[in-house]
Amino acid sequence: MSALSLEQPVADERSLAARLEHWLGLAIEIPAAALVVGEVAVLLAGVIMRFIFNNPIPWADELASILFLWLANLGAAVALRRGTHMRTTVLVGFMSERGKAWAEALAIIAPCVMLLILMHPMWEYAEDEMFVQTPALGWPNTVRAAAVAVGAALMIALSLLRISRQKLVDLVGVLALLVVVAGAMYLGAAWLQAIGNWNLVVFFGLVLAVSVLLGIPIAFCFGLATVAFMLTVTTSPLAVVAGRFDEGMSSLILLAVPLFILLGHLVEMTGMAKAMVDFLASLLGHVRGGLNYVLLGAMLLVSGISGAKTADMAAVAPVLLPEMKRRGNHEGELISLLAASGAMAETIPPSLVLITIGSVAGVSIAALFTGGIMPGIVLAVLLAILARWRSAEIMEGIQRAPGRVVLRTLIIALPALLLPILIRTAVVEGVATATEVSTIGIAYSVVAGLLVYRKFDWKRLYPMLVDTAALSGAILFIIGTATGMSWALTQSGFSHALAEAMTSVPGGKYGFLLVSIAAFIVLGSVLEGIPAMVLFAPLLFPVAKAIGVHEVHYAMVIILSMGVGLFAPPFGLGYYAACTIGRVHPDVAVKRIWPYLGALVVGLLIVAFVPWFSIGFL
Repeated sequence: MSALSLEQPVADERSLAARLEHWLGLAIEIPAAALVVGEVAVLLAGVIMRFIFNNPIPWADELASILFLWLANLGAAVALRRGTHMRTTVLVGFMSERGKAWAEALAIIAPCVMLLILMHPMWEYAEDEMFVQTPALGWPNTVRAAAVAVGAALMIALSLLRISRQKLVDLVGVLALLVVVAGAMYLGAAWLQAIGNWNLVVFFGLVLAVSVLLGIPIAFCFGLATVAFMLTVTTSPLAVVAGRFDEGMSSLILLAVPLFILLGHLVEMTGMAKAMVDFLASLLGHVRGGLNYVLLGAMLLVSGISGAKTADMAAVAPVLLPEMKRRGNHEGELISLLAASGAMAETIPPSLVLITIGSVAGVSIAALFTGGIMPGIVLAVLLAILARWRSAEIMEGIQRAPGRVVLRTLIIALPALLLPILIRTAVVEGVATATEVSTIGIAYSVVAGLLVYRKFDWKRLYPMLVDTAALSGAILFIIGTATGMSWALTQSGFSHALAEAMTSVPGGKYGFLLVSIAAFIVLGSVLEGIPAMVLFAPLLFPVAKAIGVHEVHYAMVIILSMGVGLFAPPFGLGYYAACTIGRVHPDVAVKRIWPYLGALVVGLLIVAFVPWFSIGFL
């Protein structure tokens, strides 16, 4: 009886915490989904008034920016509840069951500690913005800046509810570790200050690397390293960090991020992606290795619409992989090709990575959209040659599709095929911004789904909006914390030291490009793509420009390098996403992916050493 009386309150408490988390989650998800709709409505109204009535709404961009910051922070809270913040769990996977439980507790408690430390500075920052008025609406800027503090407060509440459901032994172990680390930094503060910029190795090398490898979400790893650095070796107020978070998430260019994510969901739901795949299959499905070509072509087309690699693979793989397996292809070979095609398509506009790097490095989005097409095609050609050579398709009984079938599938696919052309042309020709064209694309997809393809599942709309908010929040929160970390590195003088080191690399600009390739393959594998871009692009682009590397060319090189790392085992999360989508165990494909990664590296070197592929059409 004593054991039961001790355990029962724990079970009740856990049940209460789970219920509270559920209701709090709904209280966050519903307004987050509404903000996605509001964002689309405001921007679409602005586009209509500008292009059709030639009467722009003066406050549209300002209101969209306010809604966007709230969407980013509520979305970050949704992502925290769903556990979809980007993190590396490869090392955790090798731990014992007790070790995994401890690591999961750490992944919950560490972000909570970071947010608790920053909570008061965030409110201070929001209060200071009370005296600033927004230009068009005349509202106190606190209306916008408070989003950062409110998002942090919600994430703290969610974390505390999660913590209450953890085992006491794990909580004690994690808290003891954090106390020891904090104590060591406090006692060693004088020494860390005395060693000058070598302390960056401790905070942004050791602390950051250990945090990432232990499975703490990457955005919070950036925040923890920055907060530890600021508290230990500087006298700057933490409110500055809150301001940098706000600044990182507030770029107008980034407004396109949630819109393209939503567009990707709509393209898949309305059947537009399937229509494109069916047309390519009717055209090429009868040749040896034809479905491999279809997979590569579909990834190029779909990538031009959704902008998110996981969404691209999820739209293409379920349509093609069953038939490819039926024709005798090894499932490990198919997953290897799928993962390689994800890396191949990283530069195909309107990739979210292109939009992100344009925002943080100050590069023209139109130029990036123009320069991103040829590098992707170079890699696609090399992968197609390799895929043909390695194909094991059994072609008996496979006949060329009749001309009428090809024509019929083309007619069906035509509205879908026009969408990527519309997006790229509008941005490249300067007719509309990436944000405006993504809004137009959403309206186009809704109309096509309702009137052309007659496939629009209203029941999926709310989950799609919540998924959009969660993924947007995860991406934008990383950009915010990485911006804070980049600011700390810049203030320390690290950027100047990095510039000197990189400009002295043997081999001039090509030596610099080779070092960048190696660095971003590693960074893409460990940190994922967007975090690596946000953290290092502002530091390295000035160096590239100083030694004569065109900014668009350099963007293509590091984006493709990051893509190779992102889809390379054992750390690349893109590889595991491909395995999950294809429902294949990672061990099955790991021995077969290396030739494809080799082809990607060869293509990457061609792009690096022949700048024309990146800048020849600018």
